[in-house]
Amino acid sequence: MLADYAVRVEDSHGRRYPEPSHPYRNDFQRDRDRVIHSRAFRRLEAKTQVFTRRYSDHFRNRLTHTLEVAQIARTIAAQLDLNVDLVEALALVHDVGHPPFGHAGEKALDAVMRRHGHFFDHNLHALRIVEDFEQRYAAFRGLNLTFEVREGIIKHSHDYDVKEFPELGEYLLDQRPPLEAQLIDLADEIAYDAADLDDGFESHLLTLERIRGGLPVFDEFYKQAGKSWPDATDQLIFNEVLKCLLDRFVSDLIRNTQKEIRAAGVHSVQDVRGHPQRLVIFSPEIEEERKQTKNFLYETLYYSPSLDAEKKEGERIIEELFEFWMAKPENLPTNYQEKSEQEPLPRVICDYIAGMTDNYIYEQYAKYCGPPAW
Repeated sequence: MLADYAVRVEDSHGRRYPEPSHPYRNDFQRDRDRVIHSRAFRRLEAKTQVFTRRYSDHFRNRLTHTLEVAQIARTIAAQLDLNVDLVEALALVHDVGHPPFGHAGEKALDAVMRRHGHFFDHNLHALRIVEDFEQRYAAFRGLNLTFEVREGIIKHSHDYDVKEFPELGEYLLDQRPPLEAQLIDLADEIAYDAADLDDGFESHLLTLERIRGGLPVFDEFYKQAGKSWPDATDQLIFNEVLKCLLDRFVSDLIRNTQKEIRAAGVHSVQDVRGHPQRLVIFSPEIEEERKQTKNFLYETLYYSPSLDAEKKEGERIIEELFEFWMAKPENLPTNYQEKSEQEPLPRVICDYIAGMTDNYIYEQYAKYCGPPAW
């Protein structure tokens, strides 16, 4: 049963290119499947989340992170009586626009683009991927996803001004996205907060003492788990604490969103779209813990000196390759050379680099600029 404020597939705004219905899959299920079978989705397996494979094959990459987001988002959606098929499609597609080398790569690509009067935004790049770059069908370019999935790609985590982005006007930028899209951003954050604590601890960049000292809620759960399992190893106690943290964040998001929905008096998708604020939010107490966790990870892990060398190397590789192709575009693949006749060269090079895996960009750098410093 779907809530009154959930998106119903039969009310979808449809696809850019009309297609006949499928006999046993609805349109949002077909969108999910198209994302899973896309090249951009497969490439996530070889893109850095936080740690490269130089540390361990056990750590998250973009693909495993995406799967964790999908699991969390489905759980939340089911409890809120939202459209789980739409939520799953949005969760699986939400990171396909990320370049190699994680957030360091995104930062570097945006910086070099701005030197040439442009910018890089991974949400907008994801839209370009599903609308144009993926070529799997004879009848049209792109994946021909439903309006609701395309809208969610750009609006799940960011509000765009139609005056600044007139080309996105069809996506109702003056309205809130449906709840199915709203929950993706916080499911994403829940997933990576827990995962990055986990990988940071296993990498030995974060110690138990530092985590317990920096995160009071973690420390409290650790004390409780230690009393329940006094003979368990530190790693197993740590795992129990992560389960408690995940449950705390997910449960609060469900309960508080239900409270916000009741208080707002929304009874339809249009009510959600017209509401002044987003309705999928944490309670004030948990929101404070979320901020504390995020700040802790930035201070102790993301900006760790141990990761700094790889981040800077990734940024340098992107910058040097970008400027190499700006100076010598004849070294781009033929299809990208052809694209540069219709689009600005910086955008074409950006598209090429953003689609690369970590492995492939190393190969291209070695081919054109010499071996990396390490």
